[in-house]
Amino acid sequence: MNLFAKLQERANAGQPVRVAQVGAGKFGTMFLAQARLTTGLHVAALADLAPQRAKERLAAAGWEADRSAARSLDDACATGGTWVTDNAIAAISDPRVEVVIEATGDPATGVKLARHAFRHGKHVVMVNVEADALVGPLLAAEARAAGVVYSLAWGDQPALIAEHVDWARACGFEVIAAGKGTRYLPRYHASTPDTVWEILAGYLRVERGSINPQMFNSFIDGTKSAIEMTAVCNACGLVPQTAGLGFPPASRFELAEVLKPRSQGGTLEQAGVTEVVSSLFRDGRDVPHHIAMGTFVVVTSESAYARRCFTEYNMLQDASGTYAALYRPTHMIGLELGISVASVALRGEPTGSARAFNSDVVAVAKRRLVAGETLDGEGGFTVWGRQCPAPASVAAGYLPIGLAHGVRLARDVAEGAVLTEADVVLDAGNAAVAARREMLARA
Repeated sequence: MNLFAKLQERANAGQPVRVAQVGAGKFGTMFLAQARLTTGLHVAALADLAPQRAKERLAAAGWEADRSAARSLDDACATGGTWVTDNAIAAISDPRVEVVIEATGDPATGVKLARHAFRHGKHVVMVNVEADALVGPLLAAEARAAGVVYSLAWGDQPALIAEHVDWARACGFEVIAAGKGTRYLPRYHASTPDTVWEILAGYLRVERGSINPQMFNSFIDGTKSAIEMTAVCNACGLVPQTAGLGFPPASRFELAEVLKPRSQGGTLEQAGVTEVVSSLFRDGRDVPHHIAMGTFVVVTSESAYARRCFTEYNMLQDASGTYAALYRPTHMIGLELGISVASVALRGEPTGSARAFNSDVVAVAKRRLVAGETLDGEGGFTVWGRQCPAPASVAAGYLPIGLAHGVRLARDVAEGAVLTEADVVLDAGNAAVAARREMLARA
């Protein structure tokens, strides 16, 4: 645990870790709130399509006005301030920048900026998990070839789950399941940006206009869970279940009982998978002691002695004492992102990075769709994303959710059907489309 000591060394040497951040949404703003307080870290550039809005968010995060007043990257490096710009390419290209934080949420933009960063020798922390779920294995391979690090974003659940898995395997445990909690009912798959407010009213106090309803709806309709668990599978070598996520209700004390193979009385298709547990019973009642904001891993050991220790040390074991769970009750999103930045810059290690193409996220019709309609992607009115084994997705030619935004339907699609690439008109010139085809061609 030496990241802070290493950051102090960089600060004392007058050589802070210089960062260029692209995107000043909620996640990015949360990071900025803590970045200004982190020794040895310098956000030299903040790029956003709306620079004035970005400055407003810096102010909301506690930044003094003069700290975001740098007129260029030269000015920022000389004063320790931040250059706010709409020119992400210029910020990424500068040789003084070590780490690029990609926080736009748009797959095509994420692909373009990550590849540009690799060409200029920069590490990339990919907050944009949508891009990672679509082509993470390709981007990670390109980063390794360029001698830089491509990393999932600490504070977001996939990176935290990847740490759980790494902890378990480094201790010699077998990983049975890894995942997170969420608020889920089957009917939520049909949720839209219009109806999401009815769901949110049941547990959150939010004012309309304070959040992006489509973005938030992606957490409700199951899409974000599928995207995040795909990132986990591909980073950790786990596999999705054939039918995707089951969202079984479970409290933190029931994780090991519920998340074990069906052959042992649990809900899982097999061992070594991802799953998301619901904080709601199917009748809508709250699950007591749920982990709607948390993460977990369920493990076992072939050692009978170790399994006895599960009980002796109250490791949240199942009734048989064969399986045990470790959980984290919450995640702090962008407030924790500095861990990834420090890890890639000072250790040369990612906090999770795609190593396989085991999982995919496919687009499923929320309603009957008609030829000529335009899909509106993640969290929208037309489709939701379901986790799917990658070999099955590729064999069937399924449409990834990351390519389901702004594309026109070529033919009708029934409600509940998985869309295929043949159902839509894709633009081969789109950076995400091109990267996806390149990844599949290399597989």
